[in-house]
Parts: sequence; structure tokens; C-alpha cells
Amino acid sequence: MYALRPATVTDLDTVVARTRALNVVEGIEIDDEKLAAATHRLLSDAGLGQVWLIERDGIAIGHAVVTYGYDLEFGGRDSFLTELWVDPQARGAGAGAAALRLLETELRQRDVHALHLGVLPDNPARRLYERSGFMTSPRVLMTRVFDR
Repeated sequence: MYALRPATVTDLDTVVARTRALNVVEGIEIDDEKLAAATHRLLSDAGLGQVWLIERDGIAIGHAVVTYGYDLEFGGRDSFLTELWVDPQARGAGAGAAALRLLETELRQRDVHALHLGVLPDNPARRLYERSGFMTSPRVLMTRVFDR
């Protein structure tokens, strides 16, 4: 029923539109040109990460964005789920949980040893992540933005 399809540069507009919708919900501000350029680069360079379209019966209903890192603590390549978006009309039917299960398979095939994510404490998706095996890290995630 649910599947992940690797997005390509031809999916740029679809991914950017969903990312903009996610950014509205999350209160994230980024210039449209910067967002489009960064998304294009990610879709063009598999070494940076991957974007997958979440499909139900062959129709895109969301997307997942994963970027790659490398950490000795995890024995090599790790990753960060930077976006998981399911279109509002498709929510509540298991798409998010299915996408997370499918992502694990995809990431293991790419020799990824850990998947991290950040979620606001009051985001209802936090329960989905906890049910899917994610746990709160004993570390505090800190960010320094160089330019915006």
C-alpha cells in the first residue's frame, strides 16, 4: 500500500511545495530562492542525502528528507531525518509509521547506522517517533546558524 520512491530533480517543485507547507507549520523562515537551490542540490547529489516521496497506491502523499553525516560513536555513517511530511488529507492512516519503517530499510542498504531527528516537544508527531523506536537523546541538540 505505502512505498517510498527516491525523488529526482524532476520532483523539485513537488518537494519544495511540501517543504514550504512544513515550514509554515514549524515556523521556519527561509528565502524561497535559497530553499529551491538547497533542495535542487540535495536532489542532485546522493552523497549529501536523499529525498523520498511517500506514495500510497502510486500517488505521492508526502515526503521524507534524510541527510548524511559520519560519527565514530555509531561506527560510521549516520543520518538526520530533517523532514517528514504527510499531506493533511492523508494523515491518520499509518503513512508516517510506514514511511519510517521503509526508511530504515533504505538507510540500512546505504550503510547508515543511526537515524536522528529533531521534534518540538509539543508536536503530536513525537508520539509516532517514540512508537517507532526513537528515544530522547541524553544530549542537547545545539545549533549555530552562520548565515540566513
